[in-house]
Amino acid sequence: MTETTDQIAEIEAQEARLLFTRFTHDDAWELGSLLVSIASERSLPVTIDITRGDQQLFHAALAGTAADNDQWVARKVRTVRRFGNSSFLVGLRHRATGTPFEERAWNDLTVYAAHGGSFPIAIRDAGPIGTVTVSGLAQAADHALVVEAIEIFLGLTEGQ
Repeated sequence: MTETTDQIAEIEAQEARLLFTRFTHDDAWELGSLLVSIASERSLPVTIDITRGDQQLFHAALAGTAADNDQWVARKVRTVRRFGNSSFLVGLRHRATGTPFEERAWNDLTVYAAHGGSFPIAIRDAGPIGTVTVSGLAQAADHALVVEAIEIFLGLTEGQ
């Protein structure tokens, strides 16, 4: 398998495994606070955003971020909403076809960003209802940070 194919399989497995049974305002606060704690401990310059439907439930911009990070967050969130998968997976799948996301005429890059960092909040047996997004690091690192926090939040790994 190629590196891209391996990454696609890994992210598909993450999306199948990282399912919520519910997602409340309090859950958004807890997950967002967990992400802030992890990022702060590591001195990571990230913006963190959590949505449910059209409502932003959590947003934090840590030291070293800028307004540009908010624009990246918005574009990544729109990508997850449009395609129903993590923004990293969308980008990798396009690349695997031989035509990157950025080269497809119908993908307006002022609206969408198929770069790692936005992950669907999916309810088991219901599907995606929101997003958890990080912006500020390299795309694979943004994605990994979100996945790490969701795994801890869901009690699938030891953490904070």
